[in-house]
Amino acid sequence: FLRMGFSISDGPELEDDFHNFTALNFPPEHPARDEQDTFFVQKNAENPQEDLVLRTHTSPVQIREMLKTAPPIRTIMPGRVYRNESVTYKSYFLFHQVEGLYIDKGVSLAELKETLITFAKMMYGNDVKYRMRPSYFPFTEPSLEMDVWWEKAKGGGRWLEILGAGM
Repeated sequence: FLRMGFSISDGPELEDDFHNFTALNFPPEHPARDEQDTFFVQKNAENPQEDLVLRTHTSPVQIREMLKTAPPIRTIMPGRVYRNESVTYKSYFLFHQVEGLYIDKGVSLAELKETLITFAKMMYGNDVKYRMRPSYFPFTEPSLEMDVWWEKAKGGGRWLEILGAGM
């Protein structure tokens, strides 16, 4: 991403309610605010704005960037995130997430797709087989998902989702 003109932004893993939920338009009754989904470090029943949580996504870093930097903004936010989930062979309560934020005049879906294709080729090689599918995320419109072909050693393979994105 640095080679594509992005900077790298970082933020705290211990987040306040404003940056983790409120500034991202999570209403007070949203399920993500439940203790079943979020690790609360400090919970204040009288003033939920004072709640402290282990961040559930790297989106709070986007909020911090937008508050301190005037557009154009072109940055990625890699980091650890935490969700109160059962530990299985497929999931864990800590995982790594990378979000990108690109704010400027004239940014198009075609530019987003080209950025993602360039990323896939840099990550998996120029001969990577990829596909993009329309999708739905409540925080982007239009939205898409990107898959790469995962070739199995003994022949065959399957599509593996690597990211979701949108405008």
